Amino acid sequence: MEFLNLDLSVGLVAALMLAAFAAGFIDSVAGGGGLILVPSFILAGLPPQVALGQEKIVSTLGTLAAIRNFMKNRKVIWKAVATGIPAGLVGAYVGAETILFFDPDTVGKIILALLPVGIILSFMPKKDHHEGMQHFSPFKLYVGVPVTVFLIGFYDGFFGPGTGSFLILALHFILRFDLISASANSKLFNFSSNIGALVAFMFAGKVLYLLAIPLVLANLAGNHLGSSSALKYGPRMVSSTLSVSMLLLMGSLGYKYVI
Repeated sequence: MEFLNLDLSVGLVAALMLAAFAAGFIDSVAGGGGLILVPSFILAGLPPQVALGQEKIVSTLGTLAAIRNFMKNRKVIWKAVATGIPAGLVGAYVGAETILFFDPDTVGKIILALLPVGIILSFMPKKDHHEGMQHFSPFKLYVGVPVTVFLIGFYDGFFGPGTGSFLILALHFILRFDLISASANSKLFNFSSNIGALVAFMFAGKVLYLLAIPLVLANLAGNHLGSSSALKYGPRMVSSTLSVSMLLLMGSLGYKYVI
């Protein structure tokens, strides 16, 4: 198959589908699917900006399976979603546009420096908070949620990998969501930020639509299995997968920006 003057064999497309499935599973549980997708696309010969755009279209559509499972099991807090989704859309679009004007290496090094904090937090004993949205203060609902989602959405558009992990950590530790609710709501926020970034990449012509079809199907399957497993096995699985995801992200960024 030929995409953007690239000759991708059937075997290579199959390998990318396997990577998309694994990315969907990891992303649905703890975020970080981009850690698999972006390097896979670059290794397959896609230019870096196209790899980022391709990751966005696969992740945006693939996460629908996880959202469906979490919504069906009533883990979504709709009042938070209503204030967070617009912030995610705007933040990611601004981030994707900003990457055209600023060097992302600086941002990558800052994130790399902060990742050990996130890893320490993910290994800390966690109390499973069950605070309902009706107990949240108006400040947390109308300021805390949108500001948090905007900032992480900006990162998603600017660079991307690990956005889901950062969202879960922020929702759990800062906004006091229980782990499963944090994972569920992070999917909707991540979905909105993916759309915001995807629009920018589409306008720039950085998306290969034909290649996206089989990869989206594989990613949907991974998201469905991963989200079902998270609901079945509970917070321990989310915590463990989050820790692995953060370690992968730290190693990936360390290789890119330090080595």
